[in-house]
Amino acid sequence: MNAINDTMQEILEFVRENDVKFIRLAFCDLFGVQKNIAIMAEELPKAFQYGIAFDGSAVAGYGTVERSDLFLVPDSSTASILPWRPEHDRVMRMYCTVKNPDGTDFLWDSRTILKKAVQRAAEEGFLCRVGTECEFYLLRTGESQQPTLTPMDHGSYGDVSPLDKGENIRRRICLALEAMGIQPESSHHEQGPGQNEIDFRYSDALTAADNFMSFKWLVKSIVASEDLFASFLPKPFLQHSGNGMHINLSLSQHGANLFRTGEQHSAVAESFIAGILKEIPGITAFLNPLTNSYRRFGQFEAPKYLTWSHQNRSQLIRIPASRGEYNRMELRSPDPSCNPYLAFALLLHAGLDGIREKQVLCPPCNENLYHADEYIRSHNIVSLPESLECALQSAEQSSLVKKVLGPALWTQYREGKEAEIAALQARNGSFSYEIDTYLPRI
Repeated sequence: MNAINDTMQEILEFVRENDVKFIRLAFCDLFGVQKNIAIMAEELPKAFQYGIAFDGSAVAGYGTVERSDLFLVPDSSTASILPWRPEHDRVMRMYCTVKNPDGTDFLWDSRTILKKAVQRAAEEGFLCRVGTECEFYLLRTGESQQPTLTPMDHGSYGDVSPLDKGENIRRRICLALEAMGIQPESSHHEQGPGQNEIDFRYSDALTAADNFMSFKWLVKSIVASEDLFASFLPKPFLQHSGNGMHINLSLSQHGANLFRTGEQHSAVAESFIAGILKEIPGITAFLNPLTNSYRRFGQFEAPKYLTWSHQNRSQLIRIPASRGEYNRMELRSPDPSCNPYLAFALLLHAGLDGIREKQVLCPPCNENLYHADEYIRSHNIVSLPESLECALQSAEQSSLVKKVLGPALWTQYREGKEAEIAALQARNGSFSYEIDTYLPRI
C-alpha cells in the first residue's frame, strides 16, 4: 500500500481491515536522531484524540525531569506501512507533532519549527520545494553485527555489476521507498568504494524532511538483513569521498517557478540565494553538525568557499542545467548527519529574509576552486567555517539562528555540540575516536 493521505477515520478503518497491529509514532531529537514509541493498533484512537505520553527528559534537547511530560499526536497525512516488516501483524508508521500537556505545540520540536517556516513562506506568497541527494557507504559487518571499515565493493562512480555490488540492494531500497509513497528519481554507485547515492523527487519542505528521516531508517533496516551496515557519516574514510546531502531548492510564486531557465534569473530568486549565502556561516553548525563533518570540505567535490555559479561543482551553490519545474538551486555543503527539519527551516528563513530585504546576489564565480589558490587569495574568497567550533561561533553571532530556534533551544544545541568538541579535543582530535564514536550510530 502507498502512503495514506486520508482522514483519521479512514486510517482507523484501514488499520482494522488490513491486519495492522503496531503503530510506530515517529519523531526525532534535537540532533536529528530518529526516535519512536510503538503502540498497539487499539490505542490509535486515543493517540489521535489525546496523544501518547512519553518522557521528554530522556530525549536529547527536549528538556529536564522537572517538566518532562510530553505527548505524541500522529499526523495522519504521514501514515505508511513499513515494507520491510512482516506482511502479517503489519507495522504502520506516522510522524508526530510533539505537544505539551495543555495541548499546545512543544516549541522545541524541530518538526514544528519547520512547519512555522513553511507557514511563513505561504503567508508571504511563496512555496519552497525541496529535493535531496543523499550519499552513504555500505560496509561489511563483523561480530555482533557491528560495522567494520571494509566497504562492500570497490566500485566507483556509475559502475555496473560486478564492480558495483550494490545494484540489487539499491533496487530493494527504491522499491521499498516507492511502497511507502516516497518517490526516488535515480540511484547509482558513487565515487568511493561501497559508496551509493539515491536522489529524490521534489516535495514540499515538511514532506521532504519526513521522507529523509524515513529513508535513513529504511536503508539501515534493509541492508542489515544482508549483513551490511549503511553509514551516513560525513567522512568515514579520509582517502575517499565524503557523504554529502545536496539540498535542491526551488521557489514558486503564483504557481510559477522563480528559478528560470538559463542565466536570467528573477530578482526574487537571486535575493533568495543571496539570503542563504549571507547566513550560511551561522547555519553551517546545523547543516554540518559533527566534528567529522569538517573533514569533508574542500575535496572530492565537497565545497569550501561561499560562492555560487552555474553548473560548476566546485561552488557552494550551483544552478544546475535543467528545465521547467526542475529549475532550482543546489546547496552542496550539507551532509546526512544533519537534522533535516532544522536545516530546511533555517535555509527557508534565510532565503525569505533575503527576499524581504531585497538582497543583491554577488557575481558568480566560474573558477575551479579546487585548483585556484591564487584566484582565492586575490579575490578574498571567504571560506566556510573550518571546524564545528568555528561554526558554533558563527551561529552564536547569528540573529537568524536565535530568531528561528529561540535562545533557550539554541543554548541546548550549542552545549550538546560543545560537549562533542571537548571529547574530541581530549583525544587530540583523533580521527579514530570519531570513527569509534560516530560510525555505529550515524
